[in-house]
Amino acid sequence: MAKAIHMMIRVLDEERSLAFYRVAFGLDVAKRLDFDSFTLVYLRNAENDFEVELTVNKERTEAYTLGDGYGHIAFCVDNLDGEYARFKEEGLAPEDIKEFFVEGKLLARFFFVTDPDGYRIEMLQRHGRYQ
Repeated sequence: MAKAIHMMIRVLDEERSLAFYRVAFGLDVAKRLDFDSFTLVYLRNAENDFEVELTVNKERTEAYTLGDGYGHIAFCVDNLDGEYARFKEEGLAPEDIKEFFVEGKLLARFFFVTDPDGYRIEMLQRHGRYQ
């Protein structure tokens, strides 16, 4: 079986992105690989081995165009309300908490936040299929 191991996004400012992902999701640098024209920074936390790979192209000076193909990455937490309050306190500007119901039953409670490069990230309450 195939196993998901990482997702990659291109970022403009490595330090700004590292600070965001550390504060927002508790991700720390697992590995940093420096090449002539780019740097790869793999982020993870102690909960699992799935990584967010930040690609920093060294000569890039303007923001990336995200287009309309990227949707989001999602993280789940035990205490969505607590995380929402923490995000607000940290100045991360989370969007309002939303709830989705299917046939009268809660499917998901979640909010979105946008990283420094414009990537949308979903934070879900650990529940049902979102474990």
